Amino acid sequence: MVMFETPSGFAVFYADGISLYEPDAMQNLWGNFVTENRANHIVWRKDFQVFADKADAINLDDGLNSQLTDMLLKWHQPGQKLAVGKPEYKTIIEARLGIPCLFDEPVMEVMRGLNYLMHSFFPEEKSKQAEGECLRMSRGLRMLVDRYGFDDVKLDNVNECIIETACMLNDCDRCLKSIGESWRGASAFLEGVSSINSQDWDTLKLATALKMVCFSEEKIVFGDPHEMFSADELSTLVADAHKYEDCGILKGTVGRFYNRTVFMYESRAKGQRRLSRRLKRHMKKLNKK
Repeated sequence: MVMFETPSGFAVFYADGISLYEPDAMQNLWGNFVTENRANHIVWRKDFQVFADKADAINLDDGLNSQLTDMLLKWHQPGQKLAVGKPEYKTIIEARLGIPCLFDEPVMEVMRGLNYLMHSFFPEEKSKQAEGECLRMSRGLRMLVDRYGFDDVKLDNVNECIIETACMLNDCDRCLKSIGESWRGASAFLEGVSSINSQDWDTLKLATALKMVCFSEEKIVFGDPHEMFSADELSTLVADAHKYEDCGILKGTVGRFYNRTVFMYESRAKGQRRLSRRLKRHMKKLNKK
């Protein structure tokens, strides 16, 4: 359950709480709020009420007024945690209502995302969202931009095109990680047949090696095997290709794994180039001002 504050009131959402506890939550949460359609898979609006005086609704001196109390108790379910956007809200609600609250960086990513989509979730909200409390200030977005070498770029004024391109790039990273994890067991074939330890290889290197031994006659379409593998690894893969005919590995499945991996790497490369162009244009505009 999420208590979200708007300029004129408070709202209650139900949320996919598991996403707050995932190992890569700080890297990925922001991507769920790039569009309303994406956000609808992780949060669901339940209530929204306008408050004549929000300072009177909840404060350290008086606690909560009856309007906010009734709204929270109406939607709270036994055992449910309440995510809040300020540490003092956590203190007040836990003390007065006994509802366990959550306030941390993943929660703040959710709050920034809801602020970014305020016009979608609250068409009745006429006031402007608080400056600085939106997705552009997301730590996850900052982490992605830094990861791709754009650590000198200011994000406070980036446009929707940049945010959407960054999101697509993050989606590619997540998909490649998922593909790699699901295929990590295939390393056993390389270990058992060719005595090659591939546990630390990235997804593309693993997919390329399996492609080479299962489809030795076909061309590698992405990347250079001579750069991916050591001379010993490469010569072993070429020499041992015939040994994989009867080792139990499914060639059709390997082919699909390789094609999907290549598609995602190509998509990521295109996204990286697109993001680079848009961030450079963004920086030029800022420098002219």
